This record gives sequence, C-alpha cells and structure tokens, in this order.
Amino acid sequence: MVVERWTDGMLDELASSVSEMRESITEMREGMSEMREGMSEMRQSITEMREGMSEMRQSITEMREGMSEMREGMSEMREGMSEMRQSIDGLKITAQALLQVAAQHQQDIGLVKQDIELLKQRQAETDQRFNILLEELRYLIRGNQGE
Repeated sequence: MVVERWTDGMLDELASSVSEMRESITEMREGMSEMREGMSEMRQSITEMREGMSEMRQSITEMREGMSEMREGMSEMREGMSEMRQSIDGLKITAQALLQVAAQHQQDIGLVKQDIELLKQRQAETDQRFNILLEELRYLIRGNQGE
C-alpha cells in the first residue's frame, strides 16, 4: 500500500472544500428551519381552514333547518289561505241567502202593510156603519119613548 502525503495545496483544497461543505450544511439547516416554519404555518392554516369548514358546515346545517322551518311555515300558510278561501266562499253563499231572505221579508212586510191598510180601511168602514146603526138605534129608541 502506497501512502500519499498531503501537500499544502491539497490541505488548502480540503480546507476550502470542508468550509464550502460547512456553509452548504448551514444553508441546508437554515433552509430546513425555514421549511419547518413553513410546514408549521401550513399546519396552522390547515387547522384554521378545518375550523372554517366546520363553521361553514354548521352554518349550512342551520340554514337548511331554517329553510325547512320556512317550508313548514309556507305550508301552514297555504293551508290557512285555503281554509280562508273556503270560509269566504261560505260567507258569500250565506250573504246571498241572507239577502234573498231579507228581500223576501221586505216583500212580506209590504204585503203585511197593505193588509194592515186594508184592515184599517175596513175598520173605519165598520166603525162608520156601527155609528150609523147606533144613531138609528138611538133615533128609534127616542121615537119609541115618545109614543
């Protein structure tokens, strides 16, 4: 085995190479440290994004529940409107029937008034005949008393 001796030039080259390697290792360590910081920031961002996604899911769930409640409210409102329409139709029919009954009553009242006027007229005629008969009766009674 041959042993080679290191010369000053070789040692200088080796020292320069070791220095460059140390600088490269330092730069690599700094790069690794920056990469670790970046990874940490990325993890933090991912955690925040997950939290944001969770909040968004919760908001979506609440929005769906709100929409469901709104649909139920709309359904109830439609049912109420339908019932109200039926009630209005019933009221219209009732109002028409009442108007017909009122018209019939008005007509009946007119006939009753005519009958009352006729009865008053007949009563007046009867009273007049009664008074005439009463006067004739008095006349006859006076005539019989004088005899």
